[in-house]
Amino acid sequence: MKKKVVSIILASAMVLSLTACGNSSQTPSTDAPAQTTPAEQNAPAETAAPETQAAPAETTVADGKIALVTDVGTIDDESFNQATWEGVKQFGDMNDIEYTYYQPTEDSTEERINQIDLAVAEGATVVVLPGYLFGETLSEVQTTYPDVNFIAVDVSEGDMTAPIEANAYACTFSEEQAGYLAGYAAVKDGYTKLGFLGGMAVPAVIRYGYGYVQGIDAAAQELGVDVEVKYTYGGQFFGDANITAKMESWYSEGTEIVFACGGGIYTSALEAALNYDGMIIGVDVDQYSVGEGNDYNPVLTSAMKGLTATVIDKLEGCFTGQWDTFGGQVENLGLADGDYLGLPTDGASWAFETFTQDEYEEVLAGIKDGSIVISNDTENQPEVSEGVSVSYID
Repeated sequence: MKKKVVSIILASAMVLSLTACGNSSQTPSTDAPAQTTPAEQNAPAETAAPETQAAPAETTVADGKIALVTDVGTIDDESFNQATWEGVKQFGDMNDIEYTYYQPTEDSTEERINQIDLAVAEGATVVVLPGYLFGETLSEVQTTYPDVNFIAVDVSEGDMTAPIEANAYACTFSEEQAGYLAGYAAVKDGYTKLGFLGGMAVPAVIRYGYGYVQGIDAAAQELGVDVEVKYTYGGQFFGDANITAKMESWYSEGTEIVFACGGGIYTSALEAALNYDGMIIGVDVDQYSVGEGNDYNPVLTSAMKGLTATVIDKLEGCFTGQWDTFGGQVENLGLADGDYLGLPTDGASWAFETFTQDEYEEVLAGIKDGSIVISNDTENQPEVSEGVSVSYID
C-alpha cells in the first residue's frame, strides 16, 4: 500500500520536576567531539517520545562540563544516541555549558568504563549514559566517582548489578504505550497486513512490539476487520543483506507496513519497503527524514519517547541545584506521568489518511487516565481476539 506522506516535525512537552547537581569547572561552550570515529553499527532503539527544545532555566546555572558516552552506536544514528546527544547539545548551547561526547571502541563494559574514566579526567562533572548496556557500567562508576553525577537513560534496576547511589539517576519508559499507539493508528488508517521487525529481544524492544500487537488488536476489534501480523527479531541493532531479504519477502507476500524497532535495523525495512511500495513505522524519534529523497517517503509515523526532553530536564535540574529531588532514583516514565510517549502530530506532520487527530487524542487520553490498559509483560506474548493472526517468526 503506497501512501503520500508529508513532513513530520516532532514536538512535545515533557512534564518533569526541575532537578540539579552542583559540580564546578568553568569552561566555554562547544559541541566538538572529544574523539573517535563513527561506529558502523547504530544504537539500540530503546529509546524517544515527543522531543522539545526546553526554555532556558530562569535560575542561575552552575558551572560544569557535560560528557555523553555512546553505547554501540553514534551520535548521528537517527535514533537513540542521536536523540540523547541532542538533549546534551541543546542544554549546553542554551546555558553556555561545555559539552562533548566519547565513543567506545568496542561493545564491552570495560571499554565503556575506559571512556568514562577519560571523560572525568578531562573535567566532566556530569556524564550522560544512553541505553541498557550501561547498567553494569553505572553500577561501578557511581562509586568510583562519587563527586560526578550520572544520568542513565533507559537503564532499569534489572540492568544494574548494584543499588543506585545518590549521585546517579536512571529512567526507563513505558514503550508499550508508544507501540500501542502506532499499531492502533496503522489499523485505523486502513492497514490490515502488518509486520514488526525488532532489533535484539531486550525488554524495551519487546515492550514496543507487544504494545504494537495490543494496539493492532484493539483497532481491529473496533473496526471488525481481520488483521495479519508477522513478528520477528533481527538479533542485532543494524540492518544487513539477510534482514533486508527477509523484509523483501514479507512485502512481496503482501505485508503493507513494518514497525522497524531497533536502532539502525530500520535501514533494512526501509530498503525493502521502497522496493515494494511499502511503508514503515519509525521508533524512538521522528524518523521521517530517513525516508526523504525517494519517489515517496515510506515513513508513515514514528513511535516516540522523550529522550531529548528528559535529558534536558535532568541536566537543568542538575545544574540548578535540584539534584536531590531525583538523584538516587530509578523511574519508569509513562503517559500517566506526562507526555513522555506518542506519535508526531504537529501541523502538516500528520501523515495518516483516515485516522484523525481527534481519534488519536481520545486513545491518548484513555491511556493517560487508565481506561485503556496496556500490558507491559515481556515474558508472555499478548493475547489477541478472533480475526487477528500473529505469526512469530524466528
